[in-house]
Amino acid sequence: MKILVLNGPNLNLLGTREPEIYGYETLADIEAEMNACASQLGPDIQIDFRQTNSEAELITWIGDTRGKYDGIIINPAALTHTSLGVADALKAVADAVPAVEVHLSNTHRREEIRHKSLTASACIGQLMGFQGFGYILALRALVCELSE
Repeated sequence: MKILVLNGPNLNLLGTREPEIYGYETLADIEAEMNACASQLGPDIQIDFRQTNSEAELITWIGDTRGKYDGIIINPAALTHTSLGVADALKAVADAVPAVEVHLSNTHRREEIRHKSLTASACIGQLMGFQGFGYILALRALVCELSE
């Protein structure tokens, strides 16, 4: 089982960017925790972990998943609220590569512009507000879903 974990704009700054909102974990910390969790869940679970500040690159990565990945975990970051392109890419592969959306903070407790997710309707589930642990929850849920 191969899972693509995608991280959008500014997530490369985790650990130093607004830690009161996003916490002190870095993206490397989250990647290490996900790999440890994947190995506990089973030897056949592989994680491909990526980050980009480019909307176009994110869309390309999503579009290239069919036949290569079994599922996607995505934190689109600010693109959650602005990108029809990312939403359309997720919808285009949803029949073969289901996705789970993750957010470090609870976006509903933040500015009103962050309350609407354009990408959530293209995903089988959404986790938010648990900081880095949300990625682990998403991995466990997606593996369970794919194993059915």
